[in-house]
Amino acid sequence: MSYPESVNTLIDEFSRMPGIGRRSAERLAFHVLKSSTDEAMGLSDAIRRVKESVRHCSVCWNLADDDPCPICRDERRDASVVLVVEQPRDLISLEQTGMHGGVYHVLLGRLDPLDGVGPEGLTVDDLLARLRDPARNARGVEVKEIVLGLNPDMEGDTTALHVAEEARKLGIRTTRLARGLPSGSQIEYASRAVLADAITERRPLD
Repeated sequence: MSYPESVNTLIDEFSRMPGIGRRSAERLAFHVLKSSTDEAMGLSDAIRRVKESVRHCSVCWNLADDDPCPICRDERRDASVVLVVEQPRDLISLEQTGMHGGVYHVLLGRLDPLDGVGPEGLTVDDLLARLRDPARNARGVEVKEIVLGLNPDMEGDTTALHVAEEARKLGIRTTRLARGLPSGSQIEYASRAVLADAITERRPLD
């Protein structure tokens, strides 16, 4: 016997998620079935609200309900210093240290030629536009420094070198996070103390 069609459909949808195999998808589907109607509808409503209301900030490409995002709008932050990260989750990890008083730019990935990801597949052009034109940056402030906060692995270093080269052409000071981050690790898994040291001990990218 097979599951009812609606259950099979739910299992199929769960199994499309990253890291979710068929067995895990079945467990999730049966968890939904065992849940109360209110709990199940709460999950459905949360997914619908995320898809309807969350967007990328037109300045920094972080996830936000409003455009521009609260960080880009915050007048207490130094918009002349832009910390460049790969993903929104990296931004959250760095922001939780409370050590960065500037703004951010999210590349939404990193260069990976083996997977066919080039600069055009990232938001590099939007970053360079911010560097060229203050009107494209948060609150219309001229960018004086970019800090490369990319993951310390081969792809992250390749991306950092590319961004640094383009920034140098525009005469923008370029620094990177100090190697308080272990090589090969991921920013989102680093402790607050390690991330705080990495921000305060950043160095020019020679």
